[in-house]
Amino acid sequence: MNKKMKKAFIAVPLSVSLLIPTFSVADAHGHESHSKGQMSAEVTNPAIDLRASLDTLLSEHAFLAVVAMQKGIDGKEDFEAAAGQLNQNTEALSKAVASVYGEEAGAQFKEIWSSHIGYFVDYVTATAENNEEGRKQALAELDEYRMTQADFLDKATEGRLKAKDLEEGLKVHVDQLVWAFESYRTGDYDKAYDNITEAMNHMFMTGKGLSWAITDQFPEKFENKSVDTPAADLRADLNSVFSTHAALAALTMQKGIDGAKDFEAAAAELNENTEDITAAVESVYGAEGAAQFKEIWSSHIGYFVDYVTATAENNEEGKQQAIKELDEYRAEQAAFLDTATEGRLKAADLEEGLKVHVDQLLAAFNSYTSKDYPTAYKNISEAYGHMFGVGQAMSGAIVDQFPEKFAGEKPSEMPKTGMGGMSQTNNDAVMWSFFGFLLAALTGAMVLRKKASNN
Repeated sequence: MNKKMKKAFIAVPLSVSLLIPTFSVADAHGHESHSKGQMSAEVTNPAIDLRASLDTLLSEHAFLAVVAMQKGIDGKEDFEAAAGQLNQNTEALSKAVASVYGEEAGAQFKEIWSSHIGYFVDYVTATAENNEEGRKQALAELDEYRMTQADFLDKATEGRLKAKDLEEGLKVHVDQLVWAFESYRTGDYDKAYDNITEAMNHMFMTGKGLSWAITDQFPEKFENKSVDTPAADLRADLNSVFSTHAALAALTMQKGIDGAKDFEAAAAELNENTEDITAAVESVYGAEGAAQFKEIWSSHIGYFVDYVTATAENNEEGKQQAIKELDEYRAEQAAFLDTATEGRLKAADLEEGLKVHVDQLLAAFNSYTSKDYPTAYKNISEAYGHMFGVGQAMSGAIVDQFPEKFAGEKPSEMPKTGMGGMSQTNNDAVMWSFFGFLLAALTGAMVLRKKASNN
């Protein structure tokens, strides 16, 4: 791996195309700025789909990087598989860049991006060897990486993303991963898992900033749509909490079967994620609906724990019982969401989607316990990506149910976020203040409908 990215930057071609995995996105070229006007209340269009695609890849990178660092310092057998999946993520990101800016730019991005993964590996290796000089060298190289990556993106986006802002955002990313690793290494597991969640969430701001730059650079190929709308933010927020659930569930199940010291912290972070999802539900459907949702949602986490426990005890009957309860959960959760969305999400379709979620997590766990680690991490990646479909479907139903709450004036330019320079605290504040804005109107609507049905 070349650790010193010294060569000159290439010119970005003006005629490009975009084809990102998971979501279908339009071709892109042109230079016109977005025009002002009324934005439609929609959660899917070429621009918003681009944002979701980048969110998927970037946030998964953060998760896999943390997992690989944990596995590396612990000398776990699945380290190579975790690192391999992280490399697959890099391949997907590089192809996305190439589809926008050309093959040469994609190759250059890959070289730069791969370098910072290598520096994290160097940091872990030096830590394992008690090599303080090696640790400092890795951090110095990560600083060099930040400047190189920021310069590349500044030039690629023709100054829409500023190098200075990008360097700051990339520092947040690097620091979060280092903090998560150091907290894990020193046994401060609660802080380690807080940092994991924050690192993943931070990348959603990165995806927003990068997708804004691309759609502003090539507006005609994205139907002159904006990535920065209330409906798009709702989809991104739901994507974030649902995908975090899948990531934490898969990792917690691994920690459980391994009897790891950080199992309780991982489980606690998974429960915090449940609280986040519940808060989102409450902001739309009220406290009563949220309480019902939380009870149902929490049950399926408990059934996964039952499955892990039964596996550890070689209790086949217990495993089958847990699977049966997960089937019952699917039906109950599907019925709740069908009712809450007034039929916009159909119970039969929801049950099938929830089956995919359950099956993916069980397949990932079973592959892990049978030491088929590449398959395990492939399943984890699929489970992670699947939840972005859940976020799209859920946000689409909510926006369709309450369209007036998601209309407004299109902003003339993207807020100054760089590649995620906004802190997680501010990000959460934006998310929950937005949901809070909806709460009074939406809860009132639910109350009126309940009164009408009672009459």
